[in-house]
Amino acid sequence: MPASIEALINSIYRSESRRVLATLIRLLKDFDLAEEALQDAFAAAMQQWPHEGVPQNPRAWLVSTGRFKAIDQIRKRARFNTSWEDVAEQLEDELHSEDADYSELHIEDDQLRLIFTCCHPSLAPEAQMALTLREICGLTTEAIARAFLTTPSTLAQRIVRAKNKIRDAKIPYEIPGRSELPERLDAVLHVIYLVFNEGYSASSGSELTRQELAQEAIRLGRLLAQLLPEAEVLGLLALMLIQDSRHHARIDSNGDLIRLEDQDRRLWNHEQIAEGSALIQRALSSSEVDVYCLQAAIAALHAESPSFADTDWSEICGFYDLLLVRNPSPVIELNRAVAIAMRDGAAAGLTLVDSLVARQQLTDYYLLHAARADLLAQLGELDAASAAYAMALELTDQEPERRFLRKKLMDVKP
Repeated sequence: MPASIEALINSIYRSESRRVLATLIRLLKDFDLAEEALQDAFAAAMQQWPHEGVPQNPRAWLVSTGRFKAIDQIRKRARFNTSWEDVAEQLEDELHSEDADYSELHIEDDQLRLIFTCCHPSLAPEAQMALTLREICGLTTEAIARAFLTTPSTLAQRIVRAKNKIRDAKIPYEIPGRSELPERLDAVLHVIYLVFNEGYSASSGSELTRQELAQEAIRLGRLLAQLLPEAEVLGLLALMLIQDSRHHARIDSNGDLIRLEDQDRRLWNHEQIAEGSALIQRALSSSEVDVYCLQAAIAALHAESPSFADTDWSEICGFYDLLLVRNPSPVIELNRAVAIAMRDGAAAGLTLVDSLVARQQLTDYYLLHAARADLLAQLGELDAASAAYAMALELTDQEPERRFLRKKLMDVKP
């Protein structure tokens, strides 16, 4: 196989496989069958495209091929179990009743439909999150288990139970009506934000970011904002746009992390910042200001400041105060402590961080120990800073973060 074709197929897999899977789940109405069909479709591409050429619409080709492969598999199963015959006939009837170019009609919204299906209120919140991160983002069971602080086997069982529930309860694969949206929206927003966070700062691996996930989350956020332009949706979209605007300035040519204070702000995407800021203004004009709006407002203050030194830390602290009232959380407390350290000095911030430690909160969160180490280093307590950096290093599997922390550790050692 020509290397260029193989590279193209691998690129398409990274960028399109989750969308293709979402459409196959809609068409086949079965998660496991759709996942097999996805793999079969890409295997067929590996065999056929080098000889036949790359199709004009690779995504549609993969959906169509995957669907035919699934029907073939069902026909084979029907030889041993006649109950599969009706499934195959139904799928073939549906196939012939649709236009040949059916895929583009629905494919753009299919991941949004799938998110709402995975976030159905009959599923437990943990199952909603796990299933969506697995099916929408393609995260491994191990990566999701780390995010949920559980074992891969427990997480896998949770995903299987969720799939079975969707199948057995015949949960519809659709975006709910407006009257049903409120009870589903919080979970959907949270899942989209988790997708974005995994893209913005990968939980493990050799790369700091997974830009395809960040872009996918933004695309889903735009679709949701068109469907429901409420304050919390606009706030989340604004937050993602502004955070993502710094993408090119966060990593140097060696793939190493560049902290906010050291970033070249000329590399920021100022069109995204402007778009996000406009969305925040719309969202904040609503009486229903939520946590995403407040987080977006904080991000905008950073983004609109001409330099790190000119950042309005007092206003940022004020927004963190409001955020903590709306959503009490140790992570928000930590972020607020860092902002207070910038406003009032390292000692003030360290007192707040140490209060989290005393309450045994975020003890397994590497950023708490990294922030504490930074503050200790600023105060000249180098031995304590060294121990805190070492603890942070133990708690992250993200290689660029590990390189950054090793450097910080070396800086404070005598």
